Amino acid sequence: MPLPSAPLSLSPLSLKATMSDNNETLNPWGLLLPDDIVTNIFLRLPIKSIILCTSVSKKWKSLILDPKFNFISTHLHHSYNNNNHNLHLFSLDSQKTEDNKELYVLYNEDDIDFTRHASFDIPLHGLELDPLNKILHVVGTCNGLLCLSDYSLKSDRIFLWNPCVGKDLRLPSPNVTYATHGVFKGSLGFGFDPKANDYKVVRVVWFPITPNLPTLQHKVEVYSLSTGQWRMLRDSLVPTCVVYGILTQSSVNGAMHWLASRTANDNQFDHFGLVFDLHNEVFHEILLPELPAYTRQRSTLCASVSTYQNSIALFHDDHNSLCLDIWVMKDNGVVSSWVKALSLPLRKNITRAVGFRRNGHIVLELDGGQLISWDLETQEITDFGIIGYNFVDAYVESLVLLDKTANNAITY
Repeated sequence: MPLPSAPLSLSPLSLKATMSDNNETLNPWGLLLPDDIVTNIFLRLPIKSIILCTSVSKKWKSLILDPKFNFISTHLHHSYNNNNHNLHLFSLDSQKTEDNKELYVLYNEDDIDFTRHASFDIPLHGLELDPLNKILHVVGTCNGLLCLSDYSLKSDRIFLWNPCVGKDLRLPSPNVTYATHGVFKGSLGFGFDPKANDYKVVRVVWFPITPNLPTLQHKVEVYSLSTGQWRMLRDSLVPTCVVYGILTQSSVNGAMHWLASRTANDNQFDHFGLVFDLHNEVFHEILLPELPAYTRQRSTLCASVSTYQNSIALFHDDHNSLCLDIWVMKDNGVVSSWVKALSLPLRKNITRAVGFRRNGHIVLELDGGQLISWDLETQEITDFGIIGYNFVDAYVESLVLLDKTANNAITY
C-alpha cells in the first residue's frame, strides 16, 4: 500500500495549527489511518517535526513515546538503514567562543563543501558544574547520545545529553566517592548494550597503594539508563591492573575497551587491552600488537584506542622512530589480525591522531589546530577547512532520551 504523500510535507507551522490534546477531531490523520501507516510517516519526518507531533494529540504522543510501540528504536534503525547518519560532530571549547559557551557543530560528510548541518550550545552550565572547572569533555558518543564529564573524579559530574531533542540528564552520585572511600584514580566508559537495548556508563576506580592498602584495589560500578541507578560489580570480577587515563576508551560491538597495564614478573610492565562486555558485565583481556621493547619499561604507553568501523584501532607514539603508528585489528577479537595501517612522522606538523570517520578515514590534527582526513587505502588527504575545532565522532541524529521524563531529565 503506497504511503500518502500529503503528511510528508508537514511543516512545524502546520503542525502547531493542529495541536490539541483535548480535541482528537483536529487530528484527522490519526483517526483515519492505521497505526503502522502513521508510524511510517513519522519515520520520514525531521526530528523537530516528530517532537512537535507529540503535542498534536494523545494518540500521536503515545505512538512516539510509549515503549510498547518501540518507535524510538525503530527510528534509529531507519536512520542507519537509509543512510541518514552521515554526520560528524565537532566541538569548540568556551575559550574560543564569544559567549564563553562550549559549542558543538554537526557537518555533513556527503557534502563536498562540508557545510554546517546544525550547531548546539551546551546547556550544562551553572550550579551543577564545578566553579573551577566548567568545561565538560566527551566520554563517548552512541546513537546520538553524548556522555559528558569534567576531568574531576572528585566532583562526580556525569551527564547524558541528546542535543537533537534538547534533553540532558545528570547521573546520580556514584557509590564510590571521595567522601565514602577517600582518594582514588579512575576512568569512565560509555556504550550501548544492543542485547538489552540499554545505554551504560562504566566507572573503573582504583586506590593508590598505602600502608593501609598494601595491594592495588579496584571498584567497578555500572550505571544503566533503563534503571537510572548505579550498581557495584563483585570485587572478584575486577582484574588487578591500572587503566590509562580518565577518558581514554572506545566502545564497539557492545563492549568497552581500555588500555591497561600491570607489573610483570621481571619488574617490567605488560600492556594489554581491557575489554568489558556491556551485556554480561564481565571483563577479559586482549593482547596488543607487538610494540618496541622499550615500552615494557614504561608503566603507561603514549597511546590511545579508537573505533575503526566495527573493530578497534590503536594509536601509538613510537618515541624511538618518532612516528605515530596506527594499528587496526581487522577481525574483531582476533589478536593475529593486528596490522599496522599507517606510520606517520610526528615531526611533520602532525600533532596527534584524533579518531576515525564513519567511512574509515582517520582524522589527524596538525600544528595550529588544522584538521585533515587521511584515507588509509588510497592515501588521499582531505582538508576539513576548519581550524580550532576538535573532532568528536561520527554522529547520527536520534530520539534517545525523548521519552525520559523521570530521573531528573531536563528539557531545555
